[in-house]
Amino acid sequence: MISDDLDLQQLTLELKSKLGPGEPVGYLRGKSLMRDMLLMMRSNHFSELEAEELIDTLESRGFVRFLGDPAERSVADAPWDISPHA
Repeated sequence: MISDDLDLQQLTLELKSKLGPGEPVGYLRGKSLMRDMLLMMRSNHFSELEAEELIDTLESRGFVRFLGDPAERSVADAPWDISPHA
């Protein structure tokens, strides 16, 4: 279960600082990379499912935003915008 007192802004900032330049790219690959990064950063805090749900939460609240359209192949490899100032 994800704690209500988890600072999503701080977590987004940490996530952004750990990712390399130009990462993540692609809708599913990007979500998987961010999930895996959260697991590496906080290995004792989240299960894989919780990390996945947390990425979905960050996306729904505007902290991470896919800049393409995952339904269209031509823009499915677009980058993500990661902004701790959502």
